[in-house]
Amino acid sequence: MQWRSATTGAADLMRGISDDDNISYATGWTISGLATLCTIVAIWLFGI
Repeated sequence: MQWRSATTGAADLMRGISDDDNISYATGWTISGLATLCTIVAIWLFGI
């Protein structure tokens, strides 16, 4: 049995990640990493 799309008769194509998605992904990880690093340094400096 083959899975059929309800909207079209043509086969569905998977789309790859575009450059915009890659930039957003990298930006998110960079901000997350910097926030984590800043938290660790603040705890170390202030001895919280």
